[in-house]
Amino acid sequence: MNPIVRLESVSVERSGQRVVHEVDLTVGRGSWFGLIGANGSGKTSLLRALAGRLPFAGGSCRIDGDELILDRAARATRVGFSPPPDKLPDALRVREALELIGGGIDEILPRLGPLRAALALDALLNRWIGDCSAGMRQRIAIALAFVDAPALVILDEPFNWLDPVASFDLRQALRAMVDNGLTLMTALHDLGTLAAACDTGLMLADGRVAMALDDNLLRTAAQNPQAFERQMIDLLRSNGDEVNGRFGLGTGVSAL
Repeated sequence: MNPIVRLESVSVERSGQRVVHEVDLTVGRGSWFGLIGANGSGKTSLLRALAGRLPFAGGSCRIDGDELILDRAARATRVGFSPPPDKLPDALRVREALELIGGGIDEILPRLGPLRAALALDALLNRWIGDCSAGMRQRIAIALAFVDAPALVILDEPFNWLDPVASFDLRQALRAMVDNGLTLMTALHDLGTLAAACDTGLMLADGRVAMALDDNLLRTAAQNPQAFERQMIDLLRSNGDEVNGRFGLGTGVSAL
Protein backbone atom coordinates (compact mmCIF):
# COMPACT_ATOMS: atom_id res chain seq x y z
CA MET A 1 0.00 0.00 0.00
CA ASN A 2 1.12 3.53 -0.82
CA PRO A 3 -0.46 5.47 2.09
CA ILE A 4 -1.67 9.03 1.74
CA VAL A 5 -3.12 9.09 5.29
CA ARG A 6 -1.71 7.39 8.37
CA LEU A 7 -3.25 7.98 11.78
CA GLU A 8 -1.67 6.46 14.87
CA SER A 9 -3.30 6.55 18.32
CA VAL A 10 -5.29 9.70 17.48
CA SER A 11 -7.87 11.03 19.92
CA VAL A 12 -10.45 13.80 19.56
CA GLU A 13 -12.28 15.78 22.23
CA ARG A 14 -15.47 17.80 21.94
CA SER A 15 -16.77 20.06 24.71
CA GLY A 16 -14.23 18.56 27.09
CA GLN A 17 -15.33 14.99 26.41
CA ARG A 18 -13.13 12.48 24.58
CA VAL A 19 -15.17 11.11 21.67
CA VAL A 20 -12.41 9.35 19.69
CA HIS A 21 -9.95 7.11 21.53
CA GLU A 22 -6.52 6.18 20.14
CA VAL A 23 -7.63 5.24 16.63
CA ASP A 24 -5.19 3.85 14.07
CA LEU A 25 -5.95 3.77 10.37
CA THR A 26 -4.14 3.83 7.03
CA VAL A 27 -5.63 4.95 3.72
CA GLY A 28 -3.99 3.94 0.47
CA ARG A 29 -3.52 6.51 -2.27
CA GLY A 30 -6.15 6.28 -5.00
CA SER A 31 -8.63 4.25 -2.94
CA TRP A 32 -12.08 4.62 -1.39
CA PHE A 33 -12.05 4.25 2.40
CA GLY A 34 -15.36 3.78 4.23
CA LEU A 35 -15.94 4.62 7.89
CA ILE A 36 -18.97 3.00 9.47
CA GLY A 37 -20.52 2.97 12.91
CA ALA A 38 -23.64 3.80 14.87
CA ASN A 39 -24.71 7.38 15.56
CA GLY A 40 -22.36 8.81 18.16
CA SER A 41 -19.57 6.37 17.35
CA GLY A 42 -17.11 9.18 16.54
CA LYS A 43 -17.11 9.02 12.71
CA THR A 44 -17.83 12.67 12.08
CA SER A 45 -15.49 13.91 14.80
CA LEU A 46 -12.62 11.82 13.44
CA LEU A 47 -13.15 13.01 9.88
CA ARG A 48 -13.57 16.64 10.91
CA ALA A 49 -10.29 16.48 12.83
CA LEU A 50 -8.49 14.93 9.87
CA ALA A 51 -9.86 17.73 7.67
CA GLY A 52 -8.60 20.38 10.11
CA ARG A 53 -12.03 21.44 11.35
CA LEU A 54 -11.29 20.10 14.85
CA PRO A 55 -8.03 19.69 16.77
CA PHE A 56 -6.63 16.29 17.62
CA ALA A 57 -6.13 15.65 21.33
CA GLY A 58 -3.17 13.37 20.74
CA GLY A 59 -1.48 10.88 18.45
CA SER A 60 0.13 11.16 15.03
CA CYS A 61 -1.49 12.37 11.78
CA ARG A 62 0.58 12.02 8.62
CA ILE A 63 -0.69 13.19 5.24
CA ASP A 64 1.62 12.51 2.31
CA GLY A 65 4.26 11.60 4.89
CA ASP A 66 4.14 14.98 6.67
CA GLU A 67 3.33 15.08 10.39
CA LEU A 68 0.37 17.48 10.75
CA ILE A 69 -1.11 16.55 14.11
CA LEU A 70 -0.66 20.12 15.42
CA ASP A 71 -1.26 21.95 12.12
CA ARG A 72 -5.00 22.26 11.53
CA ALA A 73 -4.54 24.85 8.78
CA ALA A 74 -2.28 22.53 6.77
CA ARG A 75 -4.77 19.68 7.12
CA ALA A 76 -7.61 21.92 5.97
CA THR A 77 -5.57 23.03 2.95
CA ARG A 78 -4.72 19.51 1.86
CA VAL A 79 -8.13 17.91 2.31
CA GLY A 80 -11.28 18.64 0.36
CA PHE A 81 -14.16 18.59 2.84
CA SER A 82 -17.91 18.70 2.41
CA PRO A 83 -19.55 21.20 4.78
CA PRO A 84 -22.83 20.35 6.55
CA PRO A 85 -25.61 21.06 4.01
CA ASP A 86 -27.76 22.83 6.60
CA LYS A 87 -24.94 25.30 7.31
CA LEU A 88 -24.64 26.59 3.75
CA PRO A 89 -25.31 30.34 3.44
CA ASP A 90 -28.92 30.95 2.41
CA ALA A 91 -28.14 34.44 1.08
CA LEU A 92 -25.77 33.24 -1.65
CA ARG A 93 -26.52 31.76 -5.04
CA VAL A 94 -24.97 28.37 -5.69
CA ARG A 95 -22.58 29.87 -8.23
CA GLU A 96 -21.39 32.43 -5.67
CA ALA A 97 -20.75 29.77 -3.00
CA LEU A 98 -18.64 27.73 -5.41
CA GLU A 99 -16.69 30.79 -6.58
CA LEU A 100 -16.06 31.89 -3.01
CA ILE A 101 -13.86 28.83 -2.56
CA GLY A 102 -12.70 27.84 -6.02
CA GLY A 103 -12.36 30.95 -8.20
CA GLY A 104 -14.22 31.56 -11.45
CA ILE A 105 -17.06 29.20 -12.33
CA ASP A 106 -15.57 28.50 -15.76
CA GLU A 107 -12.49 27.13 -13.99
CA ILE A 108 -14.42 25.22 -11.35
CA LEU A 109 -16.82 23.23 -13.52
CA PRO A 110 -14.17 21.31 -15.50
CA ARG A 111 -12.44 20.36 -12.23
CA LEU A 112 -15.57 18.54 -11.09
CA GLY A 113 -15.28 15.95 -13.86
CA PRO A 114 -18.14 13.41 -13.79
CA LEU A 115 -19.56 14.99 -10.63
CA ARG A 116 -20.88 17.92 -12.64
CA ALA A 117 -23.43 15.74 -14.41
CA ALA A 118 -23.99 13.35 -11.49
CA LEU A 119 -24.96 16.25 -9.22
CA ALA A 120 -26.98 17.99 -11.97
CA LEU A 121 -25.07 21.07 -10.92
CA ASP A 122 -25.66 23.30 -13.92
CA ALA A 123 -29.37 23.54 -13.11
CA LEU A 124 -28.56 24.78 -9.59
CA LEU A 125 -25.98 27.47 -10.34
CA ASN A 126 -28.34 30.44 -10.34
CA ARG A 127 -30.57 29.30 -7.48
CA TRP A 128 -30.47 30.93 -4.06
CA ILE A 129 -29.24 28.37 -1.56
CA GLY A 130 -32.05 29.40 0.78
CA ASP A 131 -34.55 28.18 -1.83
CA CYS A 132 -32.91 24.77 -2.22
CA SER A 133 -34.30 21.51 -0.88
CA ALA A 134 -32.33 19.22 1.43
CA GLY A 135 -31.28 17.07 -1.53
CA MET A 136 -30.12 20.11 -3.49
CA ARG A 137 -28.13 21.36 -0.52
CA GLN A 138 -26.46 17.96 -0.25
CA ARG A 139 -25.42 18.14 -3.91
CA ILE A 140 -24.03 21.64 -3.40
CA ALA A 141 -22.08 20.62 -0.29
CA ILE A 142 -20.51 17.69 -2.15
CA ALA A 143 -19.49 19.94 -5.04
CA LEU A 144 -17.82 22.35 -2.61
CA ALA A 145 -15.44 19.60 -1.49
CA PHE A 146 -14.11 19.26 -5.04
CA VAL A 147 -13.84 22.83 -6.33
CA ASP A 148 -10.05 22.97 -5.81
CA ALA A 149 -9.52 19.49 -7.31
CA PRO A 150 -7.84 18.08 -4.16
CA ALA A 151 -6.13 14.71 -4.20
CA LEU A 152 -7.81 13.71 -0.91
CA VAL A 153 -11.52 14.34 -0.23
CA ILE A 154 -13.63 13.61 2.86
CA LEU A 155 -17.42 13.31 2.57
CA ASP A 156 -19.63 12.80 5.63
CA GLU A 157 -22.70 10.73 4.74
CA PRO A 158 -22.77 11.96 1.11
CA PHE A 159 -25.82 9.90 0.11
CA ASN A 160 -28.16 11.35 2.73
CA TRP A 161 -31.15 13.22 1.27
CA LEU A 162 -30.45 12.03 -2.28
CA ASP A 163 -33.06 10.17 -4.30
CA PRO A 164 -32.16 6.71 -5.68
CA VAL A 165 -31.15 8.01 -9.12
CA ALA A 166 -28.94 10.75 -7.69
CA SER A 167 -27.37 8.29 -5.24
CA PHE A 168 -26.56 5.84 -8.03
CA ASP A 169 -25.13 8.55 -10.30
CA LEU A 170 -23.03 9.99 -7.47
CA ARG A 171 -21.63 6.59 -6.51
CA GLN A 172 -20.68 5.87 -10.11
CA ALA A 173 -19.02 9.27 -10.51
CA LEU A 174 -17.06 8.93 -7.28
CA ARG A 175 -15.89 5.44 -8.21
CA ALA A 176 -14.68 6.72 -11.59
CA MET A 177 -12.76 9.53 -9.89
CA VAL A 178 -11.15 7.11 -7.43
CA ASP A 179 -10.16 4.84 -10.31
CA ASN A 180 -8.56 7.93 -11.87
CA GLY A 181 -6.42 8.65 -8.78
CA LEU A 182 -8.65 10.41 -6.23
CA THR A 183 -8.39 9.29 -2.60
CA LEU A 184 -11.84 9.36 -1.00
CA MET A 185 -12.89 8.89 2.62
CA THR A 186 -16.59 8.67 3.44
CA ALA A 187 -18.59 8.16 6.61
CA LEU A 188 -21.44 5.82 5.72
CA HIS A 189 -24.56 4.29 7.18
CA ASP A 190 -25.37 2.33 4.04
CA LEU A 191 -23.80 -1.12 4.32
CA GLY A 192 -24.61 -1.85 0.69
CA THR A 193 -22.53 1.10 -0.47
CA LEU A 194 -19.71 0.10 1.87
CA ALA A 195 -19.63 -3.40 0.39
CA ALA A 196 -20.10 -2.38 -3.23
CA ALA A 197 -18.00 0.76 -3.48
CA CYS A 198 -15.28 0.90 -0.83
CA ASP A 199 -11.84 -0.66 -1.12
CA THR A 200 -11.06 -0.72 2.62
CA GLY A 201 -12.66 0.65 5.74
CA LEU A 202 -13.07 0.74 9.48
CA MET A 203 -15.88 0.23 11.97
CA LEU A 204 -16.00 2.52 15.01
CA ALA A 205 -17.90 1.83 18.22
CA ASP A 206 -17.95 4.31 21.10
CA GLY A 207 -15.04 6.18 19.56
CA ARG A 208 -12.81 3.12 19.34
CA VAL A 209 -11.82 0.77 16.55
CA ALA A 210 -14.15 -2.22 16.48
CA MET A 211 -12.99 -3.75 13.21
CA ALA A 212 -10.70 -3.13 10.26
CA LEU A 213 -12.37 -3.90 6.92
CA ASP A 214 -9.68 -4.93 4.48
CA ASP A 215 -9.93 -5.38 0.73
CA ASN A 216 -10.41 -9.15 0.95
CA LEU A 217 -13.34 -8.80 3.33
CA LEU A 218 -15.06 -6.13 1.23
CA ARG A 219 -14.61 -8.13 -1.97
CA THR A 220 -16.27 -11.07 -0.23
CA ALA A 221 -19.00 -8.75 1.11
CA ALA A 222 -19.76 -7.51 -2.41
CA GLN A 223 -20.43 -11.10 -3.46
CA ASN A 224 -22.88 -11.71 -0.60
CA PRO A 225 -24.12 -8.31 0.60
CA GLN A 226 -27.06 -9.74 2.56
CA ALA A 227 -24.82 -11.92 4.72
CA PHE A 228 -22.42 -9.02 5.16
CA GLU A 229 -25.25 -6.75 6.26
CA ARG A 230 -26.48 -9.27 8.84
CA GLN A 231 -22.98 -9.67 10.27
CA MET A 232 -22.33 -5.92 10.44
CA ILE A 233 -25.70 -5.28 12.11
CA ASP A 234 -24.86 -7.90 14.74
CA LEU A 235 -21.58 -6.11 15.39
CA LEU A 236 -23.19 -2.69 15.56
CA ARG A 237 -25.81 -3.98 18.01
CA SER A 238 -23.08 -5.35 20.25
CA ASN A 239 -20.87 -2.23 19.90
CA GLY A 240 -18.20 -4.33 18.24
CA ASP A 241 -17.50 -6.65 21.18
CA GLU A 242 -15.71 -9.91 20.53
CA VAL A 243 -15.08 -9.06 16.90
CA ASN A 244 -12.52 -11.65 15.92
CA GLY A 245 -14.02 -14.97 14.96
CA ARG A 246 -17.41 -14.36 16.53
CA PHE A 247 -19.42 -13.93 13.35
CA GLY A 248 -17.53 -16.11 10.92
CA LEU A 249 -16.25 -13.22 8.83
CA GLY A 250 -13.06 -15.03 7.88
CA THR A 251 -9.40 -14.13 7.77
CA GLY A 252 -10.01 -10.74 6.21
CA VAL A 253 -11.21 -9.38 9.56
CA SER A 254 -8.72 -8.04 12.06
CA ALA A 255 -8.85 -5.62 14.95
CA LEU A 256 -6.34 -2.80 14.58
